[in-house]
Amino acid sequence: MRIAGESSNRLVKKQDLIHLAILLVVALGIGIYLIATTVLIAKDGVFYIERAQKFSSDPIGIIKAHPPGYPFLILTAHKFVTLFSDSSSVFTWIYSAQGVTLLCKLFALIPLYFIGKLLVGSRKSFWAVLIIVILPHSAKLGCEAVREWPYILFLSVGFLGLLIGANQPKWWIWGSVGLSTGLGYLIRHESAQLLVYGFIWLTLCMFWPKLCRLSRRKIFIALALLLIGFAIPTVPYMKCTGKIIPPKVKHIMKSFSFDALPNKTDTPKVNAVGSNYNVAEIVSTNVLKAFGEIFETIGENLMWFFMPALVIGFYYRFRGNAQREELFLITTFVLVNVTMMVLRYCYIQLTVSKRWSLPLITFTIFYIPVGLQVLGRKIDNLLCKTVCKNDISDISEEGSRRWFFILLIIGIIICSPKLLRPIRTEKQGYKQAAKWLRENTAPADVIAVPDRRISFYAERKGLIYDKKVSKRAKYVVKIVKDEDKKPEFGRTVQERYSVWMNKREKKKRIVIYKVL
Repeated sequence: MRIAGESSNRLVKKQDLIHLAILLVVALGIGIYLIATTVLIAKDGVFYIERAQKFSSDPIGIIKAHPPGYPFLILTAHKFVTLFSDSSSVFTWIYSAQGVTLLCKLFALIPLYFIGKLLVGSRKSFWAVLIIVILPHSAKLGCEAVREWPYILFLSVGFLGLLIGANQPKWWIWGSVGLSTGLGYLIRHESAQLLVYGFIWLTLCMFWPKLCRLSRRKIFIALALLLIGFAIPTVPYMKCTGKIIPPKVKHIMKSFSFDALPNKTDTPKVNAVGSNYNVAEIVSTNVLKAFGEIFETIGENLMWFFMPALVIGFYYRFRGNAQREELFLITTFVLVNVTMMVLRYCYIQLTVSKRWSLPLITFTIFYIPVGLQVLGRKIDNLLCKTVCKNDISDISEEGSRRWFFILLIIGIIICSPKLLRPIRTEKQGYKQAAKWLRENTAPADVIAVPDRRISFYAERKGLIYDKKVSKRAKYVVKIVKDEDKKPEFGRTVQERYSVWMNKREKKKRIVIYKVL
């Protein structure tokens, strides 16, 4: 029996390695293709790269202004790249940022796979992680100069530690949970949620010892390790910034006051009437809008096709098969992240970005294969009763498995066109305008631009304008819809260059004017 058990364990480990190898190869191939075909990086990408560029000369200033984790990763990747190159350019920085994001995504797939293995088994976990790899928005964020996947890397490592610590008597694992949570906090403050989950779970274990297989003494040690691990990277950061509570949290707390609340919400109709407004009505309206946008962004991220499978899989799994650790951690994770998105919508930014829902999708993706399996069984059941006229007892597992793969292949086919489309191909004109500026202007020239990315790619100092153009600007970049209508800047200008925003859709032009 021991030999059989050892052979079984070796088989499981070998199977895991095969699964991970396939996932990493597929993710790497898609990532390299998307990086190579990227037309333009995200607006936030310029922000993070500029922070990385300033990190060497003013690290304290960058740390005080913004979580330094992702800019530091970009700077480290850039220093590594320049070891093999004699010169540095804007594209060196862009590829460094995209490369480090892709690397973080590849590393994140490993703990995500083992999280899924603990929750739903290795086979379903493999298909779940494959789905997150081929989902277009998730894949493209893994090749962007943004911090979503670096954040998910540390979040997934900490979450895996929570699952192991909650399920097994390994008190020392809680130290690694705290450390990964602290490192993730340096990228995004939302990583601190894992500290709260761990603290609540260990506190519950003190009162209900049956929840875990640790003595009370070891629970106290685990709790201490959790807090110490979190403090190691975060205490120096908090001491440097002089802030314990993140600015966004402090802003939301201030907004809870009765007087401040109306100013933090979208209230054009209420203000038009006068002072007869109802604060509760304002909040409830925004909350409902937030839930609507959250649902929409999750559906779009899942290409809508995988949305029913996620809901069905979640229901069937939590109806009776889920373990108590899974019930607590997954349910809490969903509630906390939805709450954070609602609060951010109501009090900070009246929109829900697709990027916000990526962590929520990533940590619930494991229930999509469960849902596809249930749907496959239902379809096979229906066909056997209506077409084959067979008894329900004659339904084979092979039939439901066949429908599982049919549904999965349909999902992959739906994702493929958007997945293979180059990132921001509709903004080709931005890059062409930037190229003209780089080749036809002096390095000291100041460019007035509607989008910071134009001056960034041109390697020129850019000033964002709305209607008025700064007197310091020597060139002005304008996006025009009507070719015959010449824009007025209040200054004498001369058109020097024009290019279509998108060669396929000739609706907008980018025009570069020289200020005379």
